[in-house]
Amino acid sequence: MNAPRKGYPSDVTDAEWEFLTPYLTLMREDAPQRLHPSRKLFDALRYVVKTGCVWRYLPNDFPPWEAVYQQARRWQAAGVFEAIAHDLRIVERLLKDRRENPTATIFDARTLQSTPESGARAGYDGAKKRNGSKVHAAVDTLGNLLALTITAASEQERAQVAELARRVQEATGGTVELAWADQGYTGPDAAGAAAEEGIELEIVKHDGAKKGFVLLPRRWVVERTFGWLGRSRRLARDYERLAETLAGYHWVAFLGLLLGRIIRQTS
Repeated sequence: MNAPRKGYPSDVTDAEWEFLTPYLTLMREDAPQRLHPSRKLFDALRYVVKTGCVWRYLPNDFPPWEAVYQQARRWQAAGVFEAIAHDLRIVERLLKDRRENPTATIFDARTLQSTPESGARAGYDGAKKRNGSKVHAAVDTLGNLLALTITAASEQERAQVAELARRVQEATGGTVELAWADQGYTGPDAAGAAAEEGIELEIVKHDGAKKGFVLLPRRWVVERTFGWLGRSRRLARDYERLAETLAGYHWVAFLGLLLGRIIRQTS
C-alpha cells in the first residue's frame, strides 16, 4: 500500500474552513458519536468530486469512505452545499459592486453520458446522440449558479422552465425579471411558465448562417459555468444512482470555485 501523502489540492485552507464551519457543523465537534473531524470529512468529499475517485479507493489518510459518504448525505439532506453556494454568490456580487441579488438569469442544459450506476435514470438525447442525464441550470450574469435540476436526457429544456424559474425566484427573493435562453426554450408554454414567476423569457438566436462555434451574447456565460464545473471529474459523466446526489456534487464543486475566488480577492 502506498504511504499516505500530506495534503491535497482539494483540502480547504484555514481561511476557507473558518467560513465553512458554521454551515457544516450539524452537531458539536465533541459529540460522543463523532469519530472523525468535519474538516477531514469535507476534504475527502471534495477530493472525490474533484478527482472522480471511486468511494472505496479514497486514499487512506482520509477517514473511511463509509463515514465520508454518510456525512455527505447528511449535509446534502440539510441543504448545506446549496446554502453555502448562495451565500458565497452574494458575497462575490457585493465585492464586485453588484446588487445582492440579480435581476437577470441565463438558462441552459448539458447532457452527461450515463454509466451503469445511473442507467435506470438515463434517457436518449437525440441532439447529442447519447444516453444520459440532463443538467438544467440557471446562472446569474457573473455565471454563478442560482438553480439546478436533473432529468433524463430525453426531457426537453422548455419543459423545465417552470421548475427553474421557481427555484431562481426562491433563491433570489423574487428579484429576477429577465431570463435569456437558447432556441431549445422556445414556445408559448415555456414563456408562460416563466411569466407565472414574474420572469420574461428572451430567446437568444443565431444571427444568420452558423459555421463552427459561435459565441452568442449572454449565452456564453452559462456555457462558461458548465466549463468550470466540468473540471471536476466526478461531473464528467453521470456516476450517481440518485439524481439528488448528482445535483449535490454540482453545488460542492461550485462552492469550491467561489470560495477560492473570494479568498483570493479578500486576502
